[in-house]
Amino acid sequence: MTDPVELDLPVDGGTLRVLRFGTGPRTAVAAHGLSASAMSFRAVARQLPGDWSLFALDLRGRGGSDATPGRCGMDTHAADICAAAERWGAGAPVALTGHSMGAYIALRAAARRPELFGRLLLIDGGLPFHPPADIDPDDMLDATLGPAIARLSMTYETDEAYVDYFRAHPGLGPYWSDDIEAYVRYDLTGPAGARRSRAQEAAVMHDGRELLTSAAAFEQDLADLTPPAHLLYAPRGLMDTEPGMNPEPMVTLWTSRVPLLTAEPVPDCNHYTILMGTPAKVVADRLAA
Repeated sequence: MTDPVELDLPVDGGTLRVLRFGTGPRTAVAAHGLSASAMSFRAVARQLPGDWSLFALDLRGRGGSDATPGRCGMDTHAADICAAAERWGAGAPVALTGHSMGAYIALRAAARRPELFGRLLLIDGGLPFHPPADIDPDDMLDATLGPAIARLSMTYETDEAYVDYFRAHPGLGPYWSDDIEAYVRYDLTGPAGARRSRAQEAAVMHDGRELLTSAAAFEQDLADLTPPAHLLYAPRGLMDTEPGMNPEPMVTLWTSRVPLLTAEPVPDCNHYTILMGTPAKVVADRLAA
């Protein structure tokens, strides 16, 4: 696989960076996770058949779109995904996928503009969940994603220091690969001696709060689905421990409620490696099915 081609997508208020992997006529559009980037889909793109092109967006406030103005939020990101499908879909429904937060964005896009999408692949995300009512969303974000959010305000002397930070992560370090390293290095910006993540803390916090407080809206998105949707989910979570982000009872509940939703566990992976590890082949196979 050659390096992705960097493209610009005009959207409301500015432009987004999009990475195009592949040159085939069949089109897939992808949305990444909360503090991630389009480069998280590198491993999946390499496993797609040669007749596919994968257009992965850097969402507002992340990656090459870190300076794109305008409000974040699921509605805005979903509208941006739809703009990508309209631009590169050649008038035909495209395959749509999203990982983690990106799964919720993809769900929203498919529910709002079903004519643009032939099918929807959710990767370890997209199912509504109700946090305890007495827990503040910011406290829950800190409890679940504290280290990931903290790094957004940190600086690093060298690129290697930033890479070493990720190598020490229990969900990534033991499974290190060229794909994970490319993902980490793509995220870097800033001057020598003060290198930092391109993900903007304000954007991450805004979207994280919305994820934790929008269960009813995501339930409505599932109810409004007309393209078929398939969920791939990991048995282990962010820190490579069980349970995963989508426990079996929650998966069973939503597949029983939503006729167009099917689900499949992907063995021996965590929330990150389902996308950037060996299971990327499963993701690519299901996306191209």
